[in-house]
Amino acid sequence: QVQLVESGGGSVQPGGSLGLSCASSGRFFSVATMGWYRQAPGKARELVATISRGGITNYTDSVKGRFTISRDNAKNTVYLQMDSLRPDDTAVYYCNANAWTINFWGQGTQVTVSS
Repeated sequence: QVQLVESGGGSVQPGGSLGLSCASSGRFFSVATMGWYRQAPGKARELVATISRGGITNYTDSVKGRFTISRDNAKNTVYLQMDSLRPDDTAVYYCNANAWTINFWGQGTQVTVSS
């Protein structure tokens, strides 16, 4: 079983920055595409960004140019740097590890953007 532990959420004013981390247990990380998803109140969970084991990244349009996903394979950790945050970025952010048809999820961390 893979455990994903997120950290780094919190509250910030519009235009501010936050960084999220997700530490993974086990060897699954080395073969997995890692991703960040988010779920706002009353909305479906949506993809934010993914990064393949080779470092290829993909972003949803609304965060392009503002968010950066990265991974440290030696530390089994994936990061999400969020800049120029907006109120509509407010959500619970979830870490995901995917390989083949196998998915693991973290417990989620709250990000609130408000003045």
